[in-house]
Amino acid sequence: MRTVEVARATGYSVQQVRDLERLGVLPSAARSATGYRLYRPVHVRAVRAYRGLATAVGPVLARRTMAGLWGSAPDVAVAALTDLHVGLAEDRRQTLLALDALDEIGAEPAATRPGDVLTITELADALGVRTSTLRHWEAEGLVTARRFGSLRVRTYDVEQVGAARIVAALRAAGYGVPAVATAMAALRGTGATSPAGTVLRARLDTIAARSRALLRAGTDLADLLDTVQHGRAEVR
Repeated sequence: MRTVEVARATGYSVQQVRDLERLGVLPSAARSATGYRLYRPVHVRAVRAYRGLATAVGPVLARRTMAGLWGSAPDVAVAALTDLHVGLAEDRRQTLLALDALDEIGAEPAATRPGDVLTITELADALGVRTSTLRHWEAEGLVTARRFGSLRVRTYDVEQVGAARIVAALRAAGYGVPAVATAMAALRGTGATSPAGTVLRARLDTIAARSRALLRAGTDLADLLDTVQHGRAEVR
């Protein structure tokens, strides 16, 4: 097959097909006597498998995974693909844990008692993060602290602790600072955890869609693993 035929069969451009070969996503194509690339069915399957992986785990990890298939032993290749499923399952587990944490936070009383005020060290220990992380969250506007005394020591009341726990839950579920900032801005002043819950439930939907994409890529990936196992990538 010529490059243009692979492009037509996969919906990619000619340049994209060449780039995927250059990046190692595709096995190296043979060359004609005049220097033209000569592709085979394995290359079409590899492009299709890459597309499914890119949807499921992102293009960077998809490229790294595909490039690793061609020189790996069969058991290593299978393990690499299995790890992708495990990673998505772990993302879902973390998101569900974060939702559970939000439910617990929402059920707690909002009134502050004297013993409920925490120092930055106490809050960091309770959340399992560093004090520098809390300072960074404060600088990003995700959490707030009250300053006490001439030394301006940071303290956190029940509402502020609850906000910090929501931030920790969202960050543990894999959300970046901008997404967390959006969720916190939506719930700030309402005392509710529902905006953060909406974000997390949307993440569950996204993880499900990515998992389906990975399953759909399974047929092409299985064919590629058979090709790798039998060492026939260059002759098929």
